[in-house]
Amino acid sequence: MPRTWFITGCSRGLGHALAKAVLASGDRLAATARDPRALADLGTLGGDRVIALPLDVTDEAAAKRAVSAAVERFGGIDIVVNNAGYGDVAPIENTSLDAFRAQIETNLFGTIIVTKAVIPLFREQRGGRFIQFSSIGGRAGATGRAAYSAAKFGVEGFSEVLATEMAPFGVHVTIVEPGGFRTDFAGSSTQITDGNVAYAETVGKTAAMQREYDGRQPGDPDRAAQAVIAVSLAEKPPLRLVLGSDAYARAERVDEARLAELRAWRKTSVSTDFSGT
Repeated sequence: MPRTWFITGCSRGLGHALAKAVLASGDRLAATARDPRALADLGTLGGDRVIALPLDVTDEAAAKRAVSAAVERFGGIDIVVNNAGYGDVAPIENTSLDAFRAQIETNLFGTIIVTKAVIPLFREQRGGRFIQFSSIGGRAGATGRAAYSAAKFGVEGFSEVLATEMAPFGVHVTIVEPGGFRTDFAGSSTQITDGNVAYAETVGKTAAMQREYDGRQPGDPDRAAQAVIAVSLAEKPPLRLVLGSDAYARAERVDEARLAELRAWRKTSVSTDFSGT
C-alpha cells in the first residue's frame, strides 16, 4: 500500500534524490522547499502523487500549514524526513554570532519545528517514522564547521529524546549521518572562508579540501536514497544510520577512541561519588 512522505529541502542534494526515489517506488510525496517552483520536475515524475509546498523550516506557522496541506491532500503522513540544512566553513573566531544563529536556526530549530508540527498526528494515529538528517559532523565535530556541528549534535540529542518519548505510540526515529556525497553541499550551498592565517593548519586545510572535494565525494546520492527507503521499511530500524564508507570509517575510529578514553579515565570518573554510600 502506498505510503505518504513529507520531506524538507527537496529542491536539491540528498533531499531531491530521495524525493525522486520515493516517487519511483510508487509512494506519495509532500515535497517542500523555500521556493516550490524548484520542484517542478517532481510534479512531472509523480503527477497527482506529489504536492509541492512552500516551506522555510524556521517558520513555525509555515510548517503547520505545510503539514496540514499534506494531510488534507493525502489523508495523512507516514514518514517525515527532516533533510533541509546547510553548513559553512570558517574558523570559530571568524564566524559571526549571526552566522552561528542562522545555521543553528535552519539545521536544529528547523528540525524541531517540523517535528513538533507532526508529533500530534503521529501520536494520535499511533504510528509513523521520523528520519532526521544529521551528519557524520553530528557524531564527531568537523573542523571549520563549528556552527554546523553544534546544530547537528543538537539534532542528535533532540532525536534521541524524541525516540524515547514517541516509542510508546509506535513511532520510530532514525538519525541519518551522511559523509561526503556528490551534491552541491560542498559547492554552491556552502560558503568557504579560510579565515586568518593562524588557522592555516586546521581550518585552512579543511577549506582547501572542500574546494578540491566538490564533485569527487565518494557517496552516490541515488544509493543513499535507496538506503533511506530500505530503513523506512525496516520493522526495527536503527536509531542511527551512517551513510558512506568515509562516514563509516570516521564513526568507527571516533567511537573506538571515545570508548578507550572513557575507560582510561574511569577511576577519576567514578571517584566523584559520595564515599561509603
